[in-house]
Amino acid sequence: MLKNLLTYNPVFLALVATLFTWAVTALGAAMVFFFSSINKKILNSMLGFAAGVMIAASFWSLLNPAIEMAHSTGNTPWIPAVSGFLCGAAFLLVIDRILPHLHMGLAIEKAEGVKTSWQRSVLLVLAITMHNIPEGLAVGISFGALTNSTDTGVLAGAIALAIGIGLQNFPEGAAVSIPLRREGFSRFKAFQCGQISGIVEPIAGVIGAYLVSVITPLLPYALSFAAGAMIFVVVEELIPESQTGNETDLSTIGAIIGFATMMLMDVALG
Repeated sequence: MLKNLLTYNPVFLALVATLFTWAVTALGAAMVFFFSSINKKILNSMLGFAAGVMIAASFWSLLNPAIEMAHSTGNTPWIPAVSGFLCGAAFLLVIDRILPHLHMGLAIEKAEGVKTSWQRSVLLVLAITMHNIPEGLAVGISFGALTNSTDTGVLAGAIALAIGIGLQNFPEGAAVSIPLRREGFSRFKAFQCGQISGIVEPIAGVIGAYLVSVITPLLPYALSFAAGAMIFVVVEELIPESQTGNETDLSTIGAIIGFATMMLMDVALG
């Protein structure tokens, strides 16, 4: 089965994989049709789980392979890992400073990025969309690694990453659409906002896969770049949001379970 998949173009595989992660986001967002509110403890646990998955994926699926690739080609292993990681974090920092966005539950006066007259709903969706850019990049770059490789282990690792990102996208989609309903959105509009925030994943995935397929030496740097961007999102957004309220232990437990789940999938499948 895996050998048959190796006959397909890596960019096409990246597109299919990120369309899957987007679909899971939409499935999670659809929970707004069944629930009008979400318990704060459950929400924090979901955000913690998403953070745990992203932290584990950043190392097991991105940084570790980048170090191994650099080592196998005779290069200094830490150079692409450290430089790519820092560039990825810096990239998200720039986006955070420039892109107008508003975090859930805050007044519109608290909007970050350049000043704009955009509606509150647009600013909320943009804040959520920022989370999905590095996720799409990570999956796309992982499949892009197949350009010069027929190793089924590389393919299995990319599939494991896509499944892991998909797993955390389900609760993330629900954690987006249901609070938007509480903000006064209709169920359909809350669903639309929740699922459309994931549309950047196929876009980022295809771009990432294409770039590393045409510039092969870029691969270790690109993997590390995606890791840095994901860790930025975790530390800047997911962990602080998951730790609000009194039951912070639940979000911590969620993060531990998320990390263990992603580690298990990556090690077992990859």
